[in-house]
Amino acid sequence: MIHWDDLKAANEPLNAFTDFDPTAQSGKGPLEGVTIGVKANIAVAGLPWSSGIEAFRDRIAEHDAESVKRLRDAGAVIIGSLNMEEAALGAKTDNPFYGPTHNPHRIGYTPGGSSGGSGAAVAAGLCDAALGTDTMGSVRIPAAYCGVYGLKPTRGAVSQDGLELVDAWLDSIGPLARSLELMESLTHVIANLAPAQVIDNIGLLENLGEVECEQPVLDGYEKAKKALGAAEQFSLPYPLTRIRFAGFIMSSLGLANSLKQVIADNPAGLSDHLKKLLTYGPKRSADDLAEDRKILKETGEALSAAADKYGAILLPTAPQAAFSHADNAPANQADFTCLASIAGLPAISIPAGWTDDGLPVGVQIIGAAGNEAGLFELARKLDSQLDAYRAPETFLKHS
Repeated sequence: MIHWDDLKAANEPLNAFTDFDPTAQSGKGPLEGVTIGVKANIAVAGLPWSSGIEAFRDRIAEHDAESVKRLRDAGAVIIGSLNMEEAALGAKTDNPFYGPTHNPHRIGYTPGGSSGGSGAAVAAGLCDAALGTDTMGSVRIPAAYCGVYGLKPTRGAVSQDGLELVDAWLDSIGPLARSLELMESLTHVIANLAPAQVIDNIGLLENLGEVECEQPVLDGYEKAKKALGAAEQFSLPYPLTRIRFAGFIMSSLGLANSLKQVIADNPAGLSDHLKKLLTYGPKRSADDLAEDRKILKETGEALSAAADKYGAILLPTAPQAAFSHADNAPANQADFTCLASIAGLPAISIPAGWTDDGLPVGVQIIGAAGNEAGLFELARKLDSQLDAYRAPETFLKHS
């Protein structure tokens, strides 16, 4: 039973949910009674489908997205829409129109983004699980910052029906939950999974691609390496900073195209910050864009070859723990997470440890295309060794 007054009161300091559906009810099926929040760029019938954009504040979804429909049909209770970074471009969830979402482990700190509301709501117990979207890490970064589990599925494994896209090639709808078991149950509902292929080797990116990481992140990564055992190193053809920038350019270009009419008709419906981000892609020269696409293509091929060779790749999720909303987002925030998105590979973020002052950090494992089932098997093995999940002190317990 959902106690709506308690739920709304618990949400108030976090601002994770932007809209609730108090008429929501459970159906029959494998997810009967499981409460789920949905990122605001995924259509939920009868609720605002804003994508975190002021111009879309009054747009009401007429139909459920395919992923939402599948969850309802499996018995889940879709309780509301979750706050997010404006247009899903960014990784703080400090929305200029809908307000900042706060990390349940520390108010005033980012939950990550762009699916920050999804990560915060799950971590705080406002819902059992959530749907987010991942363009270059937007499910996995909030999972790491909020200390929960997050999956970016294989490209095309989950329908994009009902999703306000950033870039169709990069975007994936994915679940977040407080346990691998529940996250896997959701994945079986929203995706069509192949039988598991056993993963018996691990690949490591040489010198972590020279990305500077905070010490607690490195500590969690070392624990994960030890837990998984044998590993071989590989390298990528370009620096991670350049790879990530090429992915950002494609995101800027895709969004600028899809929001072109909004920019023309209702420029006040977008923030100045977003409008600036949308200029980066269109102003690239033809030669620069060709180079960006070449970098993405060759990186995707190299990472896919490594995943096929080793079975899985281990990386930190983000190079840092959550930071204050007063701070600018670190430039390297998505250096690791962008890789699986660019290659179209499945990736799971797992809690891996804690900073000295109590903020969670995560690691991710990236699998071969289509091997979500095998990746979950490996994730359970790693999770049992790390044993790093911990609920925040303020956690809503449902009766």
